[in-house]
Amino acid sequence: MKLFNKYDTSGVTVSDPGLQKYINLKPILLPKSQGRNETKKFWKSKAHIVERLMLKMSVTGHKGKKHWRTSGRNTGKYTIQHKNVTSAFKIIEDKTKQNPVQILVNAVEKASPCAEVISLEYGGIKHPKAVDVAPQRRVDLSLRWIAGSAYQASAGSKTTYAQALANILIQTANNDAKSPAVSKKNETERQAIASR
Repeated sequence: MKLFNKYDTSGVTVSDPGLQKYINLKPILLPKSQGRNETKKFWKSKAHIVERLMLKMSVTGHKGKKHWRTSGRNTGKYTIQHKNVTSAFKIIEDKTKQNPVQILVNAVEKASPCAEVISLEYGGIKHPKAVDVAPQRRVDLSLRWIAGSAYQASAGSKTTYAQALANILIQTANNDAKSPAVSKKNETERQAIASR
């Protein structure tokens, strides 16, 4: 069984051993669970990685904690996200001649931070503290940064969301410093090192 009846996921490998259990690549035709596993613990790990990307694409209009242009592409319609992902995968396949699911997995691995900063409060004074990031949160953060940066690249320009997503996935998979997801990861880890 091939994803979207085009892409074989049996040959896709996850090289990061910490993320192997949290990136689901089971053979599936259409990655849509319709929220069946939402009440289960750690349900996100059972969802296909492409489905998790689509879910992140539905709420990309956030900048910080504020909504930012949440209409149009971000209506929550699954068919819109499906069309954007299939178009982006076709662009990736044409440009790189590789399996786009492997490019997505590589991009998630390259953009996932290993450490971040939390804020601890002692006696009314906040202290930054560096902590390791849980594997499931690593995947969530990388997908959020990829989807959000693609939306910002396409908003207000002639570039479509599918083209922006394809470009950012290719840049991130190559660990290019120009990729917004990679630069966000580097900035997060730099802050964590500074607050140790």
